[in-house]
Amino acid sequence: MRPDILNPLFAESDTLDGVGPKLRKPLEKLGLTRVRDLAYHLPERFVSRRPVANLDEAGEGEQVVIALTAVEHRASRTQRGPYRVLAQDAIGNVCALTWFGRASYSAKKLLPVGEQRWVSGRLDRYGDMLQIVHPDHVEEKDGASLARLCEPVYALSEGLTQPKVAGLAAQALARLPHLPEWIEPGQLDRAAWPTWSDALHLAHKSEHAAARDRLAYDELLANSLALLLVRADNRRKRGQALRGDGRLRERLDLPFPLTGAQARAIAEIEGDLVQDAPMLRLLQGDVGAGKTVVALMAMLIAVEAGKQAALLAPTEILARQHCETLRRMLAPTGVEIAILTGRDKGRVRESVLMGLMDGSVQIVVGTHAIFQDTVAYRDLGLVVIDEQHRFGVAQRLRLASKGRAAPHTLAMTATPIPRTLTLANYGEMDVSRLDEMPPGRQPIDTRVVSQERLADVVEGVGRHIAGGQQAYWVCPMVRELETEDIAAAEARYAALRERFGETVVLVHGQLRPEQKDAAMERFASGEASLLVATTVIEVGVDVPAATLMVIEQAERFGLAQLHQLRGRVGRGSEKSTCLLLRGEALSETGRERLALMRETQDGFRLAEEDLRLRGGGELLGTRQSGEAAFRIATLEQITRLLPAAHDDARLLIERDGGLTGPRGEAARVLLYLFERDWGVQLLRGG
Repeated sequence: MRPDILNPLFAESDTLDGVGPKLRKPLEKLGLTRVRDLAYHLPERFVSRRPVANLDEAGEGEQVVIALTAVEHRASRTQRGPYRVLAQDAIGNVCALTWFGRASYSAKKLLPVGEQRWVSGRLDRYGDMLQIVHPDHVEEKDGASLARLCEPVYALSEGLTQPKVAGLAAQALARLPHLPEWIEPGQLDRAAWPTWSDALHLAHKSEHAAARDRLAYDELLANSLALLLVRADNRRKRGQALRGDGRLRERLDLPFPLTGAQARAIAEIEGDLVQDAPMLRLLQGDVGAGKTVVALMAMLIAVEAGKQAALLAPTEILARQHCETLRRMLAPTGVEIAILTGRDKGRVRESVLMGLMDGSVQIVVGTHAIFQDTVAYRDLGLVVIDEQHRFGVAQRLRLASKGRAAPHTLAMTATPIPRTLTLANYGEMDVSRLDEMPPGRQPIDTRVVSQERLADVVEGVGRHIAGGQQAYWVCPMVRELETEDIAAAEARYAALRERFGETVVLVHGQLRPEQKDAAMERFASGEASLLVATTVIEVGVDVPAATLMVIEQAERFGLAQLHQLRGRVGRGSEKSTCLLLRGEALSETGRERLALMRETQDGFRLAEEDLRLRGGGELLGTRQSGEAAFRIATLEQITRLLPAAHDDARLLIERDGGLTGPRGEAARVLLYLFERDWGVQLLRGG
């Protein structure tokens, strides 16, 4: 149960003054539903303003505070036109204060002719005249404006204003309880960090690096503690040791010998499976590194030991594809494999459910349907989770309840993640890396082509599909925006369909699931030759006949994303090509990114470079759906502060595994504060 001391923070935001039904929706859009959320809704940046005595002292483009006297009001002849107030400074220079739309009503009240007001905002030039568009503040006295020389700028949604959010944040900060200190005193002194409450106040006032670091460290410490508690709980659990005799694995007829990395990963998994404590291992491998074979070996060990294995996939299409691939590989062994998805009904479903119950189905592949309450296993020994980043820790914990004893878990991800971020997201797991490619995999020919050569690229795609091969065409957006010149999947699909006819299909995230599945199935079966899509296909089907990937406006994608998309081709024995279409305006970062894509196909190196280039951006696959991502800590802070936070968490658990001492009790409060309370449920003694 959440400690009572935190109740003020978890009160609904509508308990704050001024929050009614009208504000509730825009606050919900930003995830600001509780007092805590508003306290942690830190400013994105701060606007610093300089007080000036007159306009001659100010520079164009500068944020200023200045005393001005209104001399004339000028309304526009049209509704859409601006409302201008001409105002003079102390030496007679004139400046236009300009409002658009409804905001013009307030100008009449704020600036009576002949009276001096303190005005703050950005000074720009319009024609021959200086102007401030939509002044940030207009005050009768200078004190209030000058107090806001460093003003926070918050993320907003429609219906919210900066003053409103600032006011709500101030109310939230006024409700902060006095919480016990959870950071180790030595760490606090070394870093010279403020207390938790002071850090929140300071972070809302200015660019206070120490306060921001302290708050980020809290979040990282909470995350590390929760993950280590999962790990400790897992080691205490009574699982079942799985010892395979090799009889089924010997019958496999693999097309290629195992790579050194595959053999090493299989040995690590086998070593885990013979332990009583359930395995909790992450298999990290680049696209095409052979994770499926490793997972198959693990599942066969479970079957050799007389147990069942289940493979969980994030989409139905991927589940069906996995099932077909495994069925072909398992043919010489005689192992019974079945598929179970939400779509399976009637007798087919009943047959699979009976097979799982009586043990005749030894391996099952499916979506979340395989862990529904109605599904019972005779003796589940191993769970394999594909595309691990789609499932959160809390979901993984629920899976463990399906076996007689806690089943072993092997999680897999094709998203190469830098080591620091692996620790942040999967700190409770042991990690195996597949850093070698199987023999026979040809490198993908990656070329950068100017958008101006679009017509040539379309002709090349035409020749490609005329030769009986398939291709992908990826766009950064679903629909075109009037404000931006960004390639949109729907427009590109319409143009290519006009050129190539029925053989072109479209997939994007806004389609209904059944439409998306139908298009993917047409492409996977070879009925369609060209798939136009957004990044929705970065984790998707395996189509060996697809040997060409076109990525439009490639400079708009991160490295990790580009690599994931490129990995959709090159999955067969045929030579594959990836064309990166670039726009005319290419930033230095964009140029470096595309050069790296040409230079290397090592996903782990690209992930590290992506982290370096994108800084505070979001790396593909590092967010865990199903639970809150890091809200406070930036990528730079994760990289810099996580090792210390992880070590601190580890020492705390080693000294006080039940978190019963004074600092342990404080750490419990921290876990609840950051909603990692699933970690608290695993503590000895609750």
